[in-house]
Amino acid sequence: MSRSGTDPGRAVQRVASFVWNIPRYVLIGLLVAYRKTISPLYGPVCRFFPSCSAYALEAVTVHGAVRGTWLAARRLVRCHPWNDGGVDHVPHGDRNWDHNKVPRIIVLNHPVIPADEDSREAA
Repeated sequence: MSRSGTDPGRAVQRVASFVWNIPRYVLIGLLVAYRKTISPLYGPVCRFFPSCSAYALEAVTVHGAVRGTWLAARRLVRCHPWNDGGVDHVPHGDRNWDHNKVPRIIVLNHPVIPADEDSREAA
């Protein structure tokens, strides 16, 4: 331990982690800017749930800049008038968050679906 009470190895690890995640942070910033400025001009026209920009934001958040961009590009290629669309969630990643620290985009893209009242009465 150093005199300041912090472990220098831990500080180096935190700096390296931040530098490694810079591309992810840049892409997330660009996607958020797109969702706040350009996306509202088009309205809800996406054939998929979650929308392509929400899918891209979750993919980059969960999988990082490289794999997240690849997944988002594949999704954009599938988004055309001849595709029926539907529910298309981002594949699960290796990252795990504490229950109270799950990124907001993941919570929004995976809503809790309440049980159907009719199915309980029929049973």
